[in-house]
Amino acid sequence: MAHLIANKEKLILRIKKIKGQLNSIEKALEAENDCFKVLQQISASRGAIQSLMSEVLDGHIKEHLGSHVSDEQREQEIENLTTLLKTYLK
Repeated sequence: MAHLIANKEKLILRIKKIKGQLNSIEKALEAENDCFKVLQQISASRGAIQSLMSEVLDGHIKEHLGSHVSDEQREQEIENLTTLLKTYLK
């Protein structure tokens, strides 16, 4: 959890940007904008979410799978991450 606290402001800023991107998609759909532009906005939003996931995941792996973690805890974390990634990648 310490990795989230250390990067809290940075992560919250990313989330605010993602919210703005999603709001732009909604407005573009309401305004019946060109579908290509909507697709571009969706793609950018997806990239932003994936980037957020990557950053949090990186910190999680370092914090919960590092050398300071017991083998038993590490096995449980690996199982948790495997389940999470299978869900995320569907």
